[in-house]
Amino acid sequence: MRKACLLLAFGVMVSATYADCPVPPPAQRDIIADSYYDDPPIYSHIDPVRHAAYEAAVKPFEFYLHAVAKMASTGDKACTLRWLVAWAEGDAMLGTIKKEQAHYERKWLLAGLALSYAKVRDAATNDQRASIDAWLQALAYGVRRHSDAHKGTRNNHYYWEGLAVGATGAVTGNAKDLEWARGVFHAAEADITDDGTLPLEMKRGSRAQRYHLFSAAPLAMLESILDEHSVKMEKLVVFCFSGRKDIDWVAKHAGVPQIGVLNDDYDWVAIYFRHNPPQTDAWNILGMHTGRLYVTRLGGDLEKPNPLEHVAGK
Repeated sequence: MRKACLLLAFGVMVSATYADCPVPPPAQRDIIADSYYDDPPIYSHIDPVRHAAYEAAVKPFEFYLHAVAKMASTGDKACTLRWLVAWAEGDAMLGTIKKEQAHYERKWLLAGLALSYAKVRDAATNDQRASIDAWLQALAYGVRRHSDAHKGTRNNHYYWEGLAVGATGAVTGNAKDLEWARGVFHAAEADITDDGTLPLEMKRGSRAQRYHLFSAAPLAMLESILDEHSVKMEKLVVFCFSGRKDIDWVAKHAGVPQIGVLNDDYDWVAIYFRHNPPQTDAWNILGMHTGRLYVTRLGGDLEKPNPLEHVAGK
């Protein structure tokens, strides 16, 4: 009788907790999305009609990721775990992944979900951990398998694949995923030239500067997760800083004027500085914003270190 009462009380407690959570959306197994650029092989000009179709196709996934990242970032561990379990049990994103853009989307989603999960995993039950861990590892396997079979060039997408798989390996304790991600990081180091540029990103026309920043974001987090300290990564960061101060230099090397950058394009710098402390107040020197730092694909709120980061001095 006492056991029954305890179980009933636990059930009431769980129900009350879940009553405060929004209901998770249905798990989406298939991702079908196409590219929205109309100027291959440069891929710098966005076709508005294609882009609208892309946004409609990925809306359910982006909504889910944004919600999970927000709940995890605000400390709502119970609701975050509920949403993760719901999609894990529904084998989300393990169905048909049609066209390259769909594969791109899946790895971005996995990176953000794994980093968000790292913020709440300590509150998960054994059953929740087993379910979520298995799901994320299945997604990471899919990312690795596609990446290894990919015959094209390995640019910023490869770096995001490395982060997605590396974050999954770190949060679930999967050594194989971590080893694969380390290989990606070392390949990225080899890609970075002595002047800190990435040749394939420099070929992106008017978006060359933006794509250097987009490449640096996953690499900064991956470097911290793997506890690497890369001279080549430092060169890339210095180039990204220089490009902010002298966009004409980037335009000259890219061959076309640049579209410019936004403040949040540099939010990843907080991760890099935590792992590689600057000698000066670089934020102020660069004229960067000191407001809220938030990137969904990096797990949401970046004001505090992600549990997977290796922070200098700790």
